[in-house]
Amino acid sequence: MTYTHFSQPNPEISCPEVDVGPLTTLRESSSLTPLAIDQINPPDLDPPALSPLPCTIKVSDLILPFGKLQNIDSDDLRETAYEIFFTSCRSSPGFGGRNALAYYNAGVDGNPDSACGSPMKGNSTAPSVSGSRVKRALGLRMLRPLVVTRRTNSMDGGGNFSCFSPKISPRASDGNVNVNGLCSPGVTSFNTVPSSPMRGKRPLTTAEIMRQQLKITEQCDSRLRKTLMRTLVGQMGRRPETIIIPLELLRHLKPSEFSDHHEYHIWQRRQLQILECGLILHPFDPIDKNSDAAIRLSELIRSADQTPLDATVVNSDTMRSLCNSVLSLSWRSTNTSDSYPAAEICHWADGYPLNVHIYLTLLRSIFDLREQTALIDEADEILELIKKTWTTLGVNRPIHNLCFMWVLFERFVDGGGGGGVESELLGAALTMMNEVGGDAKKAAAAASTEEMDPMYARILEPLMGAIKSWSEKRLGDYHKYFHKGIISVMENLLPLVFAATRILEEDVSAMAAITRSETTATAGDLTDNRIDNYIRSSIRNAFAQIAESENLTSSTFQEQEVAEALLQLATEMEELAMREKEIYSPILKKWHPIAAGSAAVTLHACYGGMLKQYLERVASLTADTLRALQRAGKLEKLLVQMVVEDSVECEDGGKAIVREMLPYEVETVIMGLFRDWIQDRVKRGKECINKAKENEAWKPKSKHEPYSQSAVELMKTAKEAVEDFFELPIGISDDLVRNFADALDNLFRDYIAFVANCGSKQSYTPNLPPLTRCSRDSKFVKLWKKAAPCAVIVPNELSLCRAEDGQPIRSSTSRGTQRLYIRLNTVQYILSQIHSLDKSLSLSSRIIPSPRETTRRRSIGSSSSYFEAAELAIQAASQHISEVAAYRLIFLDSNSVLYDSLYMGDVATSRIDPALRILKQNLTLLCAIVAERAKQMAVRDAMRASYESFLMVLLAGGSARIFSRQDHEMIGEDFDRLRKLFGECGEGLITGDVLERESEAVEGVVGLMGHTTEQLVEDFSIVACEASGIGVVGNGDGQKLPMPPTTGKWNRADPNTILRVLCHRNDRAANQFLKRTFQLARRR
Repeated sequence: MTYTHFSQPNPEISCPEVDVGPLTTLRESSSLTPLAIDQINPPDLDPPALSPLPCTIKVSDLILPFGKLQNIDSDDLRETAYEIFFTSCRSSPGFGGRNALAYYNAGVDGNPDSACGSPMKGNSTAPSVSGSRVKRALGLRMLRPLVVTRRTNSMDGGGNFSCFSPKISPRASDGNVNVNGLCSPGVTSFNTVPSSPMRGKRPLTTAEIMRQQLKITEQCDSRLRKTLMRTLVGQMGRRPETIIIPLELLRHLKPSEFSDHHEYHIWQRRQLQILECGLILHPFDPIDKNSDAAIRLSELIRSADQTPLDATVVNSDTMRSLCNSVLSLSWRSTNTSDSYPAAEICHWADGYPLNVHIYLTLLRSIFDLREQTALIDEADEILELIKKTWTTLGVNRPIHNLCFMWVLFERFVDGGGGGGVESELLGAALTMMNEVGGDAKKAAAAASTEEMDPMYARILEPLMGAIKSWSEKRLGDYHKYFHKGIISVMENLLPLVFAATRILEEDVSAMAAITRSETTATAGDLTDNRIDNYIRSSIRNAFAQIAESENLTSSTFQEQEVAEALLQLATEMEELAMREKEIYSPILKKWHPIAAGSAAVTLHACYGGMLKQYLERVASLTADTLRALQRAGKLEKLLVQMVVEDSVECEDGGKAIVREMLPYEVETVIMGLFRDWIQDRVKRGKECINKAKENEAWKPKSKHEPYSQSAVELMKTAKEAVEDFFELPIGISDDLVRNFADALDNLFRDYIAFVANCGSKQSYTPNLPPLTRCSRDSKFVKLWKKAAPCAVIVPNELSLCRAEDGQPIRSSTSRGTQRLYIRLNTVQYILSQIHSLDKSLSLSSRIIPSPRETTRRRSIGSSSSYFEAAELAIQAASQHISEVAAYRLIFLDSNSVLYDSLYMGDVATSRIDPALRILKQNLTLLCAIVAERAKQMAVRDAMRASYESFLMVLLAGGSARIFSRQDHEMIGEDFDRLRKLFGECGEGLITGDVLERESEAVEGVVGLMGHTTEQLVEDFSIVACEASGIGVVGNGDGQKLPMPPTTGKWNRADPNTILRVLCHRNDRAANQFLKRTFQLARRR
């Protein structure tokens, strides 16, 4: 039986030659050689162990931008691609020719070489592998040609044909070839060419290489070849794009040609789904949803999901309906061209994105199956043959360039995106991107004249977007993806993404007729901004990764641990900055004038943000915090220097970018933390003070520590603060010491004010009674005289009562007065501790002298103290507390024996002896309680208070006290004894000079009491007139003497003092003078 030959394609309607840019047409100049039937039937191969065909690239982060096809997987695309490829190339060498379909050919005459079309003779069926123009044009390395050879059939010992070839079914006795897959034992193998002992191995033809690259089985290839022979009987000149391959396969292949019914059903469903995808889901031209043909075809496809369509009878209703629907949908067209009128164009596989998926599958076949990132050396011939599918798939040169560029980029990504062969693929993709850029510009220019291919724009935009998205993800984290060994990849990826971005922003926008707003930014500015974004993004990502490795997250901020982590982070930031400067910046500087500067600014901001978070959680200055801050300052200096060096050539000298670096202000932060540290110590001291205000009872801590417990706690806190201050690992200047001392000084003064808040001496001084004149006939005097017999023994009885059973008289000092003594001791204790603290601050060897402070201390003297204000406050508080304690002791505790009873009624009967005994005991207790430093002050103030009480007895004792001129001797004796008491107290606490000075006022008043009434009146008139400024008043001039004011400062020259002596004088002259001059009331 002889098969009808395929005829050569008609040159008038064959696909025209199309230039593929740098991929120069490599069509063989030799004439086409007819092929024998063994070149149409599947060859027997000696296959190597091959990896799965990578028709669909599994890349996690590079997504095919054309979307997925419904119900179509990668296997379906491979088989469909091979069917279209083989059909389009059927007249080419290696696929069959005019003499190729003869069942028996000249080979039977004993010349096997001529029968098999051996490439060894004329080299017409095997691709040329001497050199690849594609690889040279794209800069790809050469790969050895496929060494897989074709093994011709040979007889086994039993007379059967050995196989990888299709086998004939036992039912093929009618002469029809039935391909059922691999041989089974005992089944005779079918072969189109008799075996010959002279036949051996020969190189693969291009068709065989393509079948192997697409992983097409021999059964599929055989079925396709038989279908084409049946279809083209009598139509040798039919163009391939007019052949609806799935339909022809469905018409001509029967279930009997498959191994089982299930295999046939799966195969039929694939063919129907391809038709559905190309005619209904993704047609070349939009279809009407209500199209009868589309509805019928969809119904047929759905019905075939469960049960195969009956294709056993060619003219059955099912097949007629299928054929009519497919032909109706495929031969309609709204788009025509001069080359192909509407009636001659069949659209079944040229709808987007089906055509792109199929074409990409074909382009991927030029990559080696073992080393998937390398092109096979037969790529030139295969690419040339793939061009023949353009008319079927609706592909042109711009679309081809676009898809080929994508496949190169896809394989670069699939190879890991690293150096070596992958970098060569990236360079090849960049070369093709230049071609795509030129095509895009032409398409954009044609958009205004409506001559642009709309499909090209639909493919261009998502593809450029996918490349841009993937590339920018890498470039935005180039520290992670591009280490020093593959930095060249980054150098090629940058212009690639710039080209893709330019196409998207300029050409695609023009194609879509998008009106762009005017902008002053130039292409260079946009590139600078994009590079700047990559730098900043990658630096931030690298920083985040390093920070995460150091466990520097907001949820794990513990001060000590984070401080150590920040120190390590700063070191790694310096290393990162150096890597940036040495590795990446030289490349990035081609597009960004201050690439290293931008990186340094970003690093500065990242570390500054982390430092800020840390400082927000830092309560006070610690050694760890200080080290972290000082390390941050060192890092900042390095980054600033990096910016300055990189921006030397800038017009503004880098001022603009330097302004972006918000300074860490380490010194300011340290000072702020130092102030916070001081405030923390002050807060602790204030807590002590507040606690004292609530709970302090002014009880001595112990007999040997007669001061308050709160003062001890306060000074302990202050001492610890001073010790901690000098342990801070910073340079301690005089200014810092001064700030620290001022804070402590304020704290001390606050406490001293609390201690001194004990009332005033005036609260214990009795009010002065009104002035009255004495009268011998007053009722009080009469009553006193009547009681005179009893009055003599009152003091003795009182004395006996106070000295009962021979026991010594107890002190009358109250608890309140004793607490005042503790207050006085407390401020003295604070004063002594302040001196110790001042010495520690002044003599520390860690203090760095400050010229300003040295000058200040020199101007005020070397003995100046850091706590001068507190010392002054202590002096004032001590004086105040001592006075209050003295007045309380005299006018409250000793009031019963002084102001209330001394000289009451009669001087002779109420002398000062009881008061002296009580005072002596009180002074003894005072000296026992009060600290040595304050003892002299306390005794002196007690003496002053007792003197004042003595004067008040004499001058403001009220109506119960009457004195005569003769009483002044006893009163003088009593005062001498009182003065002697204080002079002997505490072994000379009060010196003679002080005694004399403090006693002058009392002695002067006692002296006035010894004057005659006339002398007193005369002296009063003189000093009263002088004090009022009216001059001396004569007896007959009618002027009255003014009433002198009460000053409280009593002395013999004070008119009010003289007046009060007259008021207490018990004689008629004084009585008359006071009545006549001031109309004073008489005592009742």
